[in-house]
Amino acid sequence: MCGIIGYIGVKPAFPILLSGLKRMEYRGYDSFGFRVLDSDNEPFFYKKTGKISLAEPELLTMKVKGRVGHAHTRWATHGQVTDCNAHPHLDCKGDISVVHNGIIENYKELREELQREGHKFVSQTDTEVIAHLVEKFFDGNLECAVKKAVGFLRGTYGIVVISKNDPDKLVAARSGSPLLIGVGENEFLVASDPAAVVSSTKKVLYLNEGEVATITPENYFIFTERQPHEIEWSAEDVEKGTYPHFMLKEIMEQPSSLKNSLRGRLIVEEGRAQLGGLKSVEERLRDIDKMYIVACGTARYAGLVAEYMFEEYAGITTKVDAASEFRYRKSTMDRKSAILVVSQSGETADTLAALRDAKSRGILTLGITNVVDSTQARETDAGVYNHAGPEIGVASTKAFTSQLEVLALMALCLGRQRQLSNVMGQRIAAELERMPDLVELALKCAPHVKELAEKYKDSENMIYLGRKYNNPIAMEGALKMKELSYIHAEGVAAGELKHGMIALIENGFPAIAICPSDSVYEKMISNIMELKARGARVLAVATEGNEEIVQIVDDVIYIPKTLEMLTPILSVIPMQLFAYYVAAARGCDVDKPRNLAKSVTVE
Repeated sequence: MCGIIGYIGVKPAFPILLSGLKRMEYRGYDSFGFRVLDSDNEPFFYKKTGKISLAEPELLTMKVKGRVGHAHTRWATHGQVTDCNAHPHLDCKGDISVVHNGIIENYKELREELQREGHKFVSQTDTEVIAHLVEKFFDGNLECAVKKAVGFLRGTYGIVVISKNDPDKLVAARSGSPLLIGVGENEFLVASDPAAVVSSTKKVLYLNEGEVATITPENYFIFTERQPHEIEWSAEDVEKGTYPHFMLKEIMEQPSSLKNSLRGRLIVEEGRAQLGGLKSVEERLRDIDKMYIVACGTARYAGLVAEYMFEEYAGITTKVDAASEFRYRKSTMDRKSAILVVSQSGETADTLAALRDAKSRGILTLGITNVVDSTQARETDAGVYNHAGPEIGVASTKAFTSQLEVLALMALCLGRQRQLSNVMGQRIAAELERMPDLVELALKCAPHVKELAEKYKDSENMIYLGRKYNNPIAMEGALKMKELSYIHAEGVAAGELKHGMIALIENGFPAIAICPSDSVYEKMISNIMELKARGARVLAVATEGNEEIVQIVDDVIYIPKTLEMLTPILSVIPMQLFAYYVAAARGCDVDKPRNLAKSVTVE
């Protein structure tokens, strides 16, 4: 959940480290730090609490020499947010420097043992034990010391280590936390995120579990030789452009991201989806009768939408679990089951743990992820990429809608293997093909939503309601409001309102009701009437052309008409915009909500 970057090459390291760190600040922004080795001077060492942007004017005035270094932006786990606890961390002599992403579970026992041996610790972090372990084993060769040190670590780590006594190399190692090597012209970078290296190179190679890499100015060495692949997006994709926030940019990019997720995957005239990533397991998929969808946060809500899709259109019994709970159930999975893990980054620690648990039982493992060659992509039996492009805003938007779209493609694919008719397949495929244009129409509500945000921004509590396919969207809408604006919001199955939650409703209480013209529309109207009878102020998301709703609720946002199974892709658009504009109106840091990080690589 932290950002790591290292550089070695022919250019001054510091500007590249600073630029890369700024691109990764969405991964963690409690504190940051740098260390750069200079053959003529003592190493440059700087670390500080707070956001990089606040210190950038000072950093830009610094004359830092040296062509080898590393940097880090932190999301605190062990130890409070202080300058001392910021990375990098040093050994006793200040020779060895470590930046780390992950959690060392046995750090206390390692620390106590090292202290008995005379090592002096200055921070509260788990990371500092790594620097002292490397110091313990260092005899002039940094990679040998790192290899010995990581053998004593239990937990997760992605680390980059440098030493002024072996200065012409970076040593990187990973177990559970992602690291990649960027291969440039006469330079190499190591990072936890491709966003950090894309302005220097588009050729990257991800380290596999347990690998240690040594990078010199001339080359890189990994135990398992592999070829780098090309990043499919550019440096401009991780810039805000004219938008005030990445989140708004990414909301507005959804017509384009959905086109990319669909490209080459639909045969409309045959009513089919062709998913090349599932081709190798096509026969096994025909035989499954149970699907377990496992994910965290927003991705889990996408899975809950797919639960309806898979059961209604493919006839497959489907169960959705939070990845953090999945391993603790007494599983009923068998050889006719499959597990589908969903993660934007492909590095979500809880989701990877669930994936590995299923693999150990011989279950077919499938994945949906947005990051090519991520750990999840490498470890699943088969899977589908989102191709949504990079998502920098911590609160997921375009990745979520692309997940919904890919899940709909999978439902179509699995359905046509089974009972789904050619006619129904054609209807779904045709509507999926229209979806980018429908989302573009839905986004035209933005000015109206911005006005509504001003009306609702001072609320302390909100309730979101939906049924069937839009029940998960109510939960996602509430999550977005909590993440961004810090307003307490609850997402509720509308039929459950009368079973307890309605006790909260009083005069003026804000309620957001998702009620497109679908099979449960009348039921939603009944729930809205229950709210209005108790004085709630109701904001409805409804289908274009529905004039009746205006007479019932206080405010309306309209979305285009589509098939019921695809309404979540459209109904979530106003939810995203509403949360964004409310948070912006309240002066919140929209792209970097407090206490959150984009890629959750710790359990």
